[in-house]
Amino acid sequence: MAAPKILIIPGSLRTGSHNAKLAAVAAYEFAQAGVDVTRVSLADFPLPIYDEDLYVKSGVPKHAINLKRMIGAHQGILIVTPEYNASVPPLLKNAIDWISRVQDPHERRGEVFRDRAFAIASASQSRLGGARALSALRLILTSCHANVIASQLALAFADQAYDDMDRLKNEGDIAALQDLVRQLIDISQRMM
Repeated sequence: MAAPKILIIPGSLRTGSHNAKLAAVAAYEFAQAGVDVTRVSLADFPLPIYDEDLYVKSGVPKHAINLKRMIGAHQGILIVTPEYNASVPPLLKNAIDWISRVQDPHERRGEVFRDRAFAIASASQSRLGGARALSALRLILTSCHANVIASQLALAFADQAYDDMDRLKNEGDIAALQDLVRQLIDISQRMM
């Protein structure tokens, strides 16, 4: 069976972001597993705040269309989100809101969420590791009819989680990430 293509989207643009670092570690794990992996930055897809009036007047912004097509070119998607006030950051929620409005002529609106597997992860300096953001993100994605895999990673105490080579140092965290990687690859392959 062919290896799936995996897309990784960090939900943070902050310099030194624990979530961008976790996305990089995950990209390495996917590459080690022999899959084609792409990591993007939402900075490359700048979008206005979603507004129904703007949508009606101007349609979907080209960056939302491009990001939707990037997602559509991959069988598995990993979203790594920070936690803002027990939820996802506006940057990530806004991107999902816009993507859900993209509808190519041959498909239903939101079809890009239905036809691939999604995984979610978060890194936080707190002991919860962004678990509340993961609950919110799972709810958002499933409301878009996304297939979100059961495995997820809430990386606690992220400011202490990496060694001097920016690799995870806790065996439990490593095992949880590897489980997520294996499950996303497996489910993505079955959906191909």
